[in-house]
Amino acid sequence: MRQKTSHLNSMTYAREWHLVDAENQTLGRMATRIAMILMGKHKPTHSDHFDCGDNIVVVNAEKVRVSGRKAEEKTYARVTGYPGGRREDSYSEMIEEHPHRVIQKAVKRMLPKNKLGRQLIKKLHVYGGPEHPHVAQQPKPLV
Repeated sequence: MRQKTSHLNSMTYAREWHLVDAENQTLGRMATRIAMILMGKHKPTHSDHFDCGDNIVVVNAEKVRVSGRKAEEKTYARVTGYPGGRREDSYSEMIEEHPHRVIQKAVKRMLPKNKLGRQLIKKLHVYGGPEHPHVAQQPKPLV
């Protein structure tokens, strides 16, 4: 008798919650690790077609650091929808006004660009300060 390949489904899979403290961590290296956990690539039961990743809570997003001269030179572009409505924000402006968007954009750009990627990014919860409302889920600190 041949062995059967096991496939994950929502009934057989349990998600975990992880807590990441972004203080004094490099943005790119932290975002890469977060993207891998959101996709579930850290588990032996990974499937490309199934959302088998875990939830992640990131705190202290305002204290994340970047290397080199990126703090002065890095820009984030967006379009308002009006003619000539392209706006650019520098990294320093973005980290002051919306620190959570810096990490969200870095992680989102590392995920697949399809329906699954849009579903995965919803499991990322980023907060500028040390407090978060996900205490009931008992997130485990990510090393």
